[in-house]
Amino acid sequence: MDNTRPRMRWWGWGEDGNDGPVKPGAKKILSRHCGWPAGVDHPPVALEDVSLPESTLTDEVRTRLTETVGEDFVRDDRAVRVSHAAGRSLPDLIRLRSGALTHAPDAVVYPASDAEVDALLTVCSEESVAVVPFGGGTSVVGGITAARAQFSACVSISLARLDKIVDIDEESLTATVQAGVFGPDLEEALQARGFTLAHYPQSFEFSTVGGWVATRSAGQQSTGYGRIDENVYGLRCSTPCGPIELRTTPATAAGPNPRQLFVGSEGTLGIITEVTLRIRRTPQSSLADSWFFPDFASGTAALRDMEQSGLRLDIARLSDVNETAFGLSQLGSELQRKGILAYLRARGVSTPCLLVVRFDGRPTENRSRRSEARSIARKHKGANLGAAPETTWEKHRFSTPYLRDQLLQEGMIVETLETSAPWSTVEQLHDTISAAVEKALADRGTPAFVLCHVSHLYASGCSLYYTIFAEQQPGAEIAQWKALKSAAGDAIVAGGGTITHHHAVGTDHAPWMTAETGGLWLRMLRAAKAEVDPAGIMNPDKLMNGPARL
Repeated sequence: MDNTRPRMRWWGWGEDGNDGPVKPGAKKILSRHCGWPAGVDHPPVALEDVSLPESTLTDEVRTRLTETVGEDFVRDDRAVRVSHAAGRSLPDLIRLRSGALTHAPDAVVYPASDAEVDALLTVCSEESVAVVPFGGGTSVVGGITAARAQFSACVSISLARLDKIVDIDEESLTATVQAGVFGPDLEEALQARGFTLAHYPQSFEFSTVGGWVATRSAGQQSTGYGRIDENVYGLRCSTPCGPIELRTTPATAAGPNPRQLFVGSEGTLGIITEVTLRIRRTPQSSLADSWFFPDFASGTAALRDMEQSGLRLDIARLSDVNETAFGLSQLGSELQRKGILAYLRARGVSTPCLLVVRFDGRPTENRSRRSEARSIARKHKGANLGAAPETTWEKHRFSTPYLRDQLLQEGMIVETLETSAPWSTVEQLHDTISAAVEKALADRGTPAFVLCHVSHLYASGCSLYYTIFAEQQPGAEIAQWKALKSAAGDAIVAGGGTITHHHAVGTDHAPWMTAETGGLWLRMLRAAKAEVDPAGIMNPDKLMNGPARL
């Protein structure tokens, strides 16, 4: 079957035609900090060379699935199975590009209605077939790995045909949408009528509403517009024991909020098929600004003051010294970079950390908020650069994953991870995580270049988002990843951070869930799963049922 929304290429991020060479400045700074392998070119294998596990789906089960959705909507050809076998984490990409797939769904099923999803889960429960829900395939934590656990087979249930915007309630400021609606399609429909959800994760172009809700997503504008969990007012979820429909309400005191049990449930309780979200009127204007701070501590202190004073930054992104240097290395010209550095040195800033912000709203309010923010920034020794850095970042904000694909081809590994912590511990945690990752990779003989930025603000704390570069160890890339991931996870937990701020748990963060929530809560969650999914078919080995350690 075909869907109008473009799907990602099977071996990497996004669509063909958007890749480009690594810029000379970026290659230079990476070479200096972590080495650069000479003459390496590792393109992905051809699709026909991917090692694909044999399907174990019986003819009887396939017939039942076909009777539910139609012959055209049960697919088990190579291209479909491979494209639904993995997300886009570093280990996912290594396995896809090398063609060494150890897991893949036996078939991909495309229901077109709530009733068909309900019926499919009944069939799979009765036939002991594992189910992995599939939205856009952008998980970076192993969340859609086609694990079958103890089950006879595994199918991926794609939400691609549940792609309708059901209702836009202009009086209540809500939108009801099916789970398979892609981010750009929803935003286009809302803006055509003067509204916005303004939920822009980096995966925005290829991720779905259902995926956002199932993973408790945060977007790049969530500081101002709220994380997805703050904007869910109602939902419907198909479970193996029947559907759960939670009506749309602005607020309720009827016990614990059941919507929040399904938000972030990662397909382990059922398949979210429809969501009602809070929307907002599109802002009259936007006003960007940016500063360079002398160090990361000064920048985070400024952000803390801005957030706690009620400035409501709609975008806020503070890069540490390494990330700022990496960004400057990719400027269009060496002359431009040297000019900025000379400007900063004249103001006493030798190790700059870049902060970009944006204010959305009425023009007069935006100017007032910017003026107050500038006063706070000056108090913390910030040097103002105006709007240009923010608008440049915004123009390219969805292109970074393409760079990761190119670096993998040229012999580098790139990993991302994130956390959040209270303001009182952020600076120490920032340093501790970086040091732990650097040591873990250095112990394996591969120096690392670790970048970090703050991208989400709260009155009590903020997020920390890391990007890690290192030279590949051919044949041992997964071992490299496990080393850095284990070191980072242990450092996060020891430092009081959350094991994931917005990437979700999947398989990759499951080893730290007991430390995150405690064993009693996990047993409560498993008890809820047993009630709606007694056979345990829903997304095995994820969230509360993952491995004890990597």
